[in-house]
Amino acid sequence: MTAQVEGRLDFDADALGTFLRARLGPDGGRYALTRIGGGQSNPTYFLDWGDRRLVLRKQPSGEILRGAHAVDREYRVMVALHPTGVPVPRPVLFHDDPDILGTPFYLMERVEGRIFNDTALADLPLAERRGIWMAVADTLASLHRIRPDAVGLGDYGRPGSYFERQIARWDRQYRASPSGPVPEIEALHAWLVAQMPEDDGLVALCHGDFRLGNVMFHPTEPRVVAILDWELSTLGHPLADLGFCVMPWHTAPDEYGGLLGHDLGAAGLPTKAEVVARYRAGVPFDATLRPFHEAFALYRFAVIFVGISDRARAGTASDPDAASLAPLARRFAIRAMELTERAAHF
Repeated sequence: MTAQVEGRLDFDADALGTFLRARLGPDGGRYALTRIGGGQSNPTYFLDWGDRRLVLRKQPSGEILRGAHAVDREYRVMVALHPTGVPVPRPVLFHDDPDILGTPFYLMERVEGRIFNDTALADLPLAERRGIWMAVADTLASLHRIRPDAVGLGDYGRPGSYFERQIARWDRQYRASPSGPVPEIEALHAWLVAQMPEDDGLVALCHGDFRLGNVMFHPTEPRVVAILDWELSTLGHPLADLGFCVMPWHTAPDEYGGLLGHDLGAAGLPTKAEVVARYRAGVPFDATLRPFHEAFALYRFAVIFVGISDRARAGTASDPDAASLAPLARRFAIRAMELTERAAHF
């Protein structure tokens, strides 16, 4: 059966259909693919196969930086976490050979729910907004309570010296970009290197991009039903994830949807301190969030925006609006330096 397709595909739907018939059985007369909008990374599609409602994730076509778009790691971590109660979609299959779609890909069951990309939650009633953010903090704490070795992820990354290794890695990514230098990113990198804290021994399974837009909520309740987009996950320091989670409190609404400038109380939104306190109450370790952790989060996203800009120019970005995000590389670095300057006065 020929697929019903909505949106642009960068692969042969008939070749995928042949593969799926061999792996999942007959399609029952229903084979449909819908490109999911948004997202700056791995192309994602709703896939209906008979009465099965699935999601397909693949690497983007074209040249990619080494280690980027790791769909194999996304799949592995969901396989490990699904039995634990940490909310992730049920994994279905992984195919690492590019023979079918031109890149590796995997399938997972579709989870029904709500995704909020507006950190101010303006479409929700005022009384419901705080509960959403508290659920985000609770879910992150539940992830960091998992012992990686207990779920088969003890070798999912190198424990120790996380920030040192991450900053070196993202500096390499930045310098591998064909874009010109961004002085603000280079200044922020120098600050982070100079302010590197001593390794405190904390190791957790880190999502690597933990933010409101990467969690799905129950259709009516303030409860997370799935953490999505695991490609940057690794063993690391839990306060890196917490830094990613609270980035909206450091950026403006036109800077990837931040909260700067909002009257949080009037909008029914918690303060950063309240979100951090909720998280700290749910983890069994000292979770003192420092300016270094928050600046690191902004630095890494600044470098990611450089990569998005590069893909937009090359025509391989997942989001047709990716080019509009290019200025955020510089602006996120500036926000991080503002944060460090404020901290220096205390």
